[in-house]
Amino acid sequence: MEGERREFVIPPEGIDRLDVWLTSQNDGFSRARVQGLMKAGMVTVNGAVATRSTVRTAPGDVVAMEIPPPVPAEPEPEDIPLNVIFEDEDLIAIDKPAGLVVHPAPGHLTGTLVNALLHHCPSLGGIGGVARPGIVHRLDQDTSGVIVAAKSQRAMDALVRAFSSHTAISKTYLAITHGVPSPLEGRVENLIGRCPFDRKKMAVVERNGKPAITLYKTLDKKIISNAAQPIALVECTILTGRTHQIRVHMASSIGCPIVGDAVYGRPGWDKRLTPTPSRQLLHARRLSLAHPVTRQPLVLEAPLPADFQPYLPVTYSPPT
Repeated sequence: MEGERREFVIPPEGIDRLDVWLTSQNDGFSRARVQGLMKAGMVTVNGAVATRSTVRTAPGDVVAMEIPPPVPAEPEPEDIPLNVIFEDEDLIAIDKPAGLVVHPAPGHLTGTLVNALLHHCPSLGGIGGVARPGIVHRLDQDTSGVIVAAKSQRAMDALVRAFSSHTAISKTYLAITHGVPSPLEGRVENLIGRCPFDRKKMAVVERNGKPAITLYKTLDKKIISNAAQPIALVECTILTGRTHQIRVHMASSIGCPIVGDAVYGRPGWDKRLTPTPSRQLLHARRLSLAHPVTRQPLVLEAPLPADFQPYLPVTYSPPT
């Protein structure tokens, strides 16, 4: 049955490989599916996430496996308003509001950007796969700003190559942070992978992670009475596209977590701000790329949303 948690105990004789053993314990599961659940952080050994099949185990260890509920194979079109920045026969760019999930997933099977795109672009279905048609990159649910989708297979193929290689693409974000980065600008480069202790989080790791590079520049700072720290407006340009990359780098590598980030931030500090932020203040401000078909340069921008305004330094004005 899908959507459940299963627990197993390593037998007295021990096991060789965790993926092989778990496959034998779950009727109807292929080894590939078990490996996929492990990579997604759905398997733990004594509470620690186990993403590798060669993880060491001992007799009596408790192995838990969470099986997410099924996602409908084909999302349905839904009449959800979209703020379109650019559109032609091959490409569409959206200013995504905070709170909008990009594609259906357990817990968010409807009301996503994909559902909205299928209504807006009836011919989109099937481009790049029926589950996530047109989607070539993502923004977190509570991150706002520019996101693009392919409307043709030729655009999809070109965009997948560009985003995978990170060539001819520039992604710039604006963040409000607790504390002012020191130095004021710099480069963060390390590995990001699944957190060993919490499968829902990402973390800077020493191994079994993927390279992650963020360039940051502090644009201004603001002193707020009763706040635990000054807050800063920071521009981040990412040269890689790892899950939660900017949020992890700002919190762990720079020591200035993003205001309103309930996962990597400081909720106690958030509560001292007026108004209390309702989401992480991270915004995809600008996406520069070559058009996937015409190869003409495109600079796609989304203005800062209204919920940023109370925290902006008074001297800040958006670039023209």
